Amino acid sequence: MTDTKKTILDFYESRPRRMAYIWLIVVIILGLCWWSSSSLSGIHMTTQGVRMAQSVLDGIIHPDTKLLFEMGTQGVPYLLLQTLAIAILGTIVGAIIAIPLAFLSSVNIMPKPIAYLFRLFIMAIRTIPSFVYALFFVGVVGMSPSAGVLALGLESIGMISKLFIESIEDLDTGILESMDAAGSTTFQKIRFGVLPQLMPDLFSNLLYRLDMNLRNASILGLVGAGGIGAPLIFAMNGQMWPKVGSILIALFVLIVLVELISSRIRKVLTAG
Repeated sequence: MTDTKKTILDFYESRPRRMAYIWLIVVIILGLCWWSSSSLSGIHMTTQGVRMAQSVLDGIIHPDTKLLFEMGTQGVPYLLLQTLAIAILGTIVGAIIAIPLAFLSSVNIMPKPIAYLFRLFIMAIRTIPSFVYALFFVGVVGMSPSAGVLALGLESIGMISKLFIESIEDLDTGILESMDAAGSTTFQKIRFGVLPQLMPDLFSNLLYRLDMNLRNASILGLVGAGGIGAPLIFAMNGQMWPKVGSILIALFVLIVLVELISSRIRKVLTAG
């Protein structure tokens, strides 16, 4: 027992001394916080801002129920359905392009120069926000939901590719080597060795991206890319607070439902 205790104490005494690095990181973080706080010095609450916040809150408490349950093309249900469709199609378009790019960018599948070249291409796509893509596609295809789908699809490529590359590079190659030794064909190795390892991560990443695209789709309407964003900003500019409240309530309900469903699906995928 004494020898075990002595061994534990020896390991403890020989542990890496990292307090200097920890204090350096703390000082850097505090310095960044102090430097960043200078941009907040001009922020102050105005009387007009307080009144607007109160008006939005009052609109949520007293929403326009007629608009909230109207089934026409100007009603909230139709606009929410359009927003959801834009988010789903944008995610699918992004996934269709991102999956081949992820395979081409994986160093355990492709030669490193080729893999890094495709990674550079993916990084270039990720640098541009979806709002800029939406402005571009509105000019190309006009003010329509198609512009929102294309903008979200292009924006989704970067994140889906990055996460899928990590999944591909974490593949258990021992399974593939065993199947190769057993005489399996390439199709069999992909079908029974690669896809079972990748599919749970792929669907989980797609659900996460769909959740992000749903929020982005509600904003892209501001530039004419379809969805519920344009009616929301028009209602706020016109100070139609009950209408604003109806749209915000509907958005909240939709996002909560999508989050609950996607969380449930992710749990099923994780459990296998």
